[in-house]
Amino acid sequence: MPRPSRKPNTSAPTPHSRRALPGPDRPRNAHASGHRACKAHCRFVAAPEPGDSTPMNGDSATFKRASTGIPGLDYALDGGLPVNRVYLIQGDPGAGKTTLAMQFLLAGAQRGEPTLYATLSETEEELRDIAVSHGWQLAGVEICDLQSAQGEPRNGTEYTLFHPSEVELAETTRSLLDTVDRVKPARLVLDSLSEMRLLARDSLRYRRQILSLKQYLARRDCTVLLLDYGPDGAGDFQLQSLAHGLINLEHLAPEYGGQRRRLRIQKLRGVAFREGYHDFSIRRGGIEVYPRLVAADHRHEGQLENVTSGIVELDTLLGGGVARGTSTMLLGPSGVGKTTLASQYVVTGAQRGERSVVYLFDEMPSVWRERCEGLGMQIEPLISRRLLELRRVDPAELSPGEFAYSVRQEVERGARMVVIDSLNGYQSAMLEERFLALHLRELLSYLNERGVLTLLIMTQHGLVGSIVESPIELSYLADNVILLRYFEAFGQVRQAISVLKKRTGPHERSIRELRLGPDGPRVGGTLRDFQGVLGGDLTYLGGQAPLLEERSAATDG
Repeated sequence: MPRPSRKPNTSAPTPHSRRALPGPDRPRNAHASGHRACKAHCRFVAAPEPGDSTPMNGDSATFKRASTGIPGLDYALDGGLPVNRVYLIQGDPGAGKTTLAMQFLLAGAQRGEPTLYATLSETEEELRDIAVSHGWQLAGVEICDLQSAQGEPRNGTEYTLFHPSEVELAETTRSLLDTVDRVKPARLVLDSLSEMRLLARDSLRYRRQILSLKQYLARRDCTVLLLDYGPDGAGDFQLQSLAHGLINLEHLAPEYGGQRRRLRIQKLRGVAFREGYHDFSIRRGGIEVYPRLVAADHRHEGQLENVTSGIVELDTLLGGGVARGTSTMLLGPSGVGKTTLASQYVVTGAQRGERSVVYLFDEMPSVWRERCEGLGMQIEPLISRRLLELRRVDPAELSPGEFAYSVRQEVERGARMVVIDSLNGYQSAMLEERFLALHLRELLSYLNERGVLTLLIMTQHGLVGSIVESPIELSYLADNVILLRYFEAFGQVRQAISVLKKRTGPHERSIRELRLGPDGPRVGGTLRDFQGVLGGDLTYLGGQAPLLEERSAATDG
């Protein structure tokens, strides 16, 4: 029995087949003449003179990198994005995807590269408004409003044989490819894939469309950012496998304070990058990324020289001073003199020409300056000479990454001493952070590696007696611990000071009196008639002769 012959297919082609993505042997400019759909909606402004940027390390010798226009992100990417690849940027609405994409294109435009922003979700006017809000001019960036390619709403008679989404997807794809062939961009942003997903209707067609677009752009020396919402299902994970790299943007809403934003480089094929979460913020001027601090990346060899306080008795109590490149915790109840002792170290360091930075979580800089002036410390000349920087920290707006980045910047500018006043405020600013102790440990390790002396102020709950206790146990992180206590003697409240720990050498194990007055802090001789030191209920049983005389009314810190 003879086999029937196959009947040729005479059905009408679909709109998608009429304007298929070009194959490998198709000339680059095959669509250069057909950009009518976007012609009225794409405007090009001459780019400024190209700027200069240099790779951050040796990996760029193998992979040419494209700067994102965000220094912190380039650092986390180990130099930028490898060029001529497709990258997926995911995040919820408001996470910063559009802002990141604009900075990426502007960085290319500044280098004289043709750039294209193809938008399905926002109009050109809306994009330009976003740019103006950051103080940008989109010079050198062409905007193609693909929404216009879909035209005005149509009545049902125009679709006849085809589903409306097939017609709209074909027209959108044709407009995009026509514009790409005409502009020949070195950098392209497609915003957003969620709109193409809706037009494609099913995940298989959507994946094939993105794969075809990737292959098409791969032959045109173009670095592409695809913007999309966070993963919702298996289809999104299939899309992630098509991208050369994946960056996730997140924004969290704490119970109090502003939003906290962070990003994670989930994938970057073939090159190393800095893993983990990196905090970032969006301010006027764009995104600022604060790369996660890794102390091991900042090795610095140096000698552990002793740093003196300018008070002979205190230096003797510490066995000659505290070593540079170590951290010292000043521990005690409120008002006992912790901040005053830290100020003494800052002023003495400034007299040696060393720059210091004080981070104030609990009080205003004006209050800190007034206290120092009342104790005879002349700090205004130090501030004017930039030997002292007072940084007020807003507890409701801070993230651990941003704080660590600020400290790192000051150290790179030459700071030799850092004061955190106080750790209680640091903890309160980040109550919802689960790994606060690890953040602090990494920060202290970095400061130690760079040879910076760090002073940490910790306020204990309670004022006197055995109820005095620390709200958080972080003393194990510090190299040195100085304990300050109140005690009563002859009808007066006095202060005592002792050293509980010093990792880098010997120290006195005695107790001395601390007195605060208009001539600054004073430390007396050894007082041996004490009991209850370890229990927190310090009791003086000796005579009045060893105690310091009161010169005038004290100003406590």
